[in-house]
Amino acid sequence: MGSEAPFIDTAAVPSGTGCAECEAAEGWWVHLRRCAACGHIGCCDSSVGQHATAHFRETGHELMRTFEPGEDWFWNFRTGTNVSGPELAPPLAHPADQPAPGPAGRVPADWRDLIHH
Repeated sequence: MGSEAPFIDTAAVPSGTGCAECEAAEGWWVHLRRCAACGHIGCCDSSVGQHATAHFRETGHELMRTFEPGEDWFWNFRTGTNVSGPELAPPLAHPADQPAPGPAGRVPADWRDLIHH
């Protein structure tokens, strides 16, 4: 992308309430991230799958926003920095009753031993 600003679609809605790839494989995640370009929901880099970063590598969509309740920060994968971003289409987070790690019933008891630090 060079020096171009990252592509953001403020009208793109989230792809769901959980990591798309983890949901498809009946897996689990630690925290969730939302692509600011297309709304794809992926899991964070502490998660086993690291699907938000994988989405960036596959698509070049470099800007993501946290998808955790009570958080509002953005991250640029290309620069490795926190950045400012615009208001995105709702919802801005997964449901507040959805646990992190999640989803309920699929997180192994030894999840802390399995995550990336």
